[in-house]
Amino acid sequence: MTGWQSTATLDALRLRAAFNRLVHEFFHARGVLEVETPVLSLAGNTEPNIASFSLQFSGRTNGAPRTRWLRTSPEFALKRLLAAGVGDCYELGRVFRDGEAGGRHNPEFTMLEWYRVGWDHLRLLDETLALVRAALALVGRDAAPVVATFRDVYWQQLQLDPLTADIDTLRNALGDVRIDPEGLTRDDWLDLLMTHRLQPQFGADTLLAVHDWPASQAALARIREGDPPVAERFELYLGPLEIANGYHELCDAAEQAARFARDAAVRAQRGLPAVPVDGALLAALEHGMPACAGVAVGVDRLLMALLGTEKIADVLAFDFARG
Repeated sequence: MTGWQSTATLDALRLRAAFNRLVHEFFHARGVLEVETPVLSLAGNTEPNIASFSLQFSGRTNGAPRTRWLRTSPEFALKRLLAAGVGDCYELGRVFRDGEAGGRHNPEFTMLEWYRVGWDHLRLLDETLALVRAALALVGRDAAPVVATFRDVYWQQLQLDPLTADIDTLRNALGDVRIDPEGLTRDDWLDLLMTHRLQPQFGADTLLAVHDWPASQAALARIREGDPPVAERFELYLGPLEIANGYHELCDAAEQAARFARDAAVRAQRGLPAVPVDGALLAALEHGMPACAGVAVGVDRLLMALLGTEKIADVLAFDFARG
């Protein structure tokens, strides 16, 4: 049989081990508790652009559903721990997303996620930058952070205001990139501009933090009132690769339920399968989750950026094709 060898070099495997050690030391020094949460869940991810794996449990369930979902992130379980009073915490582990396999994607990958009680997204951004710069030092590199608003990045690079521009303006800004417009929303066009026009121009040694996103892209972040309102979230890019996504977390159970409902409506409109809502998260929010900020770092993407490769297989012991 061919194709049994690792897709990563020994140096890449050693770098992953060094990064894992860095994570444990980084958070131990800061008093952030390491936790482990279930990989299998009663609920899936309602986000329309994310597909969850599901499986059927064959043993006794005592009336519980047999269908379980592989987590796409440890977020909901970590928030339940926060509501239970665990305090600052982090998890480093595997997550799973269906339909994502290719040069930069693998259906199973490693995510680092952590939460800071009493912090907002900008304070957490500073800590995220500190961790990434410590990771860069592992390969003898550094990068001076550039912090900008979502609005400023689009204006500086494309001379348009992403918070107010209409769909035609956004579509025209794609230039010679041809995309089937059928069913695409304003947020879809903004995402396409980011991936096709902006990210490819980010220099390899640029550490760019983009904060205060459109309110329509709040996901699980708080919305700050203004003209227009913005979502208190950030994304971090090392070169052209997105490596982190952070929020000033939404703590309102009713608003969270409304966002789940909006996701379900979009999924139905697109003909996507329905996904069970995480009632345990809603109950935890109803009980009371402390004000906090949280961030998820794609470890494989970060390792790719550290090594200067565009192939996720280069940082995995065995990619999807060889697993």
